[in-house]
Amino acid sequence: MSHDHSHDHTHDHSHDKWKHDGVRVIPGNSLDPNTAQTPGMDRKAAINAARVGAQKLWAGTVAIHPNAKTGAHHHGALESVIFVVRGKARMRWGENLQFTAEAGPGDFIFIPPYVPHQEINASPDEVLECVLVRSDNEAVVVNLDIEPVEKPENVAWVDPIHKA
Repeated sequence: MSHDHSHDHTHDHSHDKWKHDGVRVIPGNSLDPNTAQTPGMDRKAAINAARVGAQKLWAGTVAIHPNAKTGAHHHGALESVIFVVRGKARMRWGENLQFTAEAGPGDFIFIPPYVPHQEINASPDEVLECVLVRSDNEAVVVNLDIEPVEKPENVAWVDPIHKA
């Protein structure tokens, strides 16, 4: 009974096919600042179509200077996740930015599609550093002309899995 061992000796380098199209490490000091900028904020792209060929995600960092904030806006159909690395984030949201919540280091913030919101650095002296992930490569930002309510309502998040 003869065994065909030719497949053991092929010079087919298909096992290398993921070498340059597989996992990528993007060093933190090589992020791309050529992305939409807002005064008082430094945004840098890490993961997008241009840099790594990402089709369904955008990821990057944002540093928000003390007491700085974005205008009211939403991101269209995109879902966004913000992870707070350092500092204190205050989020306002709603048709009149009437809701508010705060997040600190280690906290995740989820922003559903079309929700009007505003990101605020709640600290007067510490930079707010965050990681941003969006569900699409399109950098959709719809700026809104909202008259904010003076005293927003604080909303505590209730985990639906652990509701009392």
